[in-house]
Amino acid sequence: MTRTNYTLVTEFILLGLADTLELEIFLFLLFFVIYTLTLWGNIGMILLIRADSRLHTPMYFFLANLSFVDVCCSSDITPKMLVDLLSEEKTISFAGCFLQMYFFIAMETTECILFGLMAYDRYVAICNPLLYPMVMSRTVCLKMAAGAFTAGLLNSMVNTSYVSSLPFCSSNVIHHFFCDSPPLFKLSCSDTRLKESIFSTFAGVNMAGVLLVIITSYTYVLYSIFRMRSGEGRHKAFSTCASHLTAIILFYSTSIYIYLRPSSSYSLGQDKVVSVFYTAVIPMLNPLVYSLRNKEVKKALCNVITKQRIPSFM
Repeated sequence: MTRTNYTLVTEFILLGLADTLELEIFLFLLFFVIYTLTLWGNIGMILLIRADSRLHTPMYFFLANLSFVDVCCSSDITPKMLVDLLSEEKTISFAGCFLQMYFFIAMETTECILFGLMAYDRYVAICNPLLYPMVMSRTVCLKMAAGAFTAGLLNSMVNTSYVSSLPFCSSNVIHHFFCDSPPLFKLSCSDTRLKESIFSTFAGVNMAGVLLVIITSYTYVLYSIFRMRSGEGRHKAFSTCASHLTAIILFYSTSIYIYLRPSSSYSLGQDKVVSVFYTAVIPMLNPLVYSLRNKEVKKALCNVITKQRIPSFM
């Protein structure tokens, strides 16, 4: 029986996004702006929903939770990436790497479930409006949100433990700008094909379950919208659902590309670009998507701005 000696890996080296100083400076400025806008947009959305009583509804409750998740997800990845762009040593400890991976998977899973809950909320609001106050009561919404976060944390615990148990012996250089499962699988010196298949199956089941809820909910929603006699009501329902569907398409298209495609098609360059999109760009876009197409959010923002301006003229 052959024994294999594995070198204990205590830290990883993140290659990042750039290999020249000029490009690193440009990317630092770009992602600093993106991260700042992400924080302003999502924290602003949370404060706006809290400040305006007309936004104290289940839909905006889940939207506030989505904004919180986007802040956490972006803050888990971007600050370290910004530091690495200006550092010569782009290292991260073994524990730090998997802690970063843990919170990233937890927030991504939670966001995935929140999209399903928001779709169900629209289904009840549009298809069963008389039952809406009872079905989507405050207590029920709190339990749903708590369940989403709990499921995200537990799912991440299983997946992170699974990947961290892999032997790393040949190299500690991660061809990425953060600790994610695909590059870590490639870094392991063991045969990971079975584990990658199990990991992808696990992710696929989670996504498919939520997608089934989303597709079923919106099938009924669209059917109900087309049956509406009021043109104004139809337009309002379409406007609300369009924002949600846009965010869902952005999230799922990138997630499916990264986690559910065959490992044989893994491409370092393409994966970095797509990863930038769903770790930095999408968290910035979500509050814009929900505010630009939402009259209630626009009105609430105008009211807040007006209230702040009035005292200055008194």
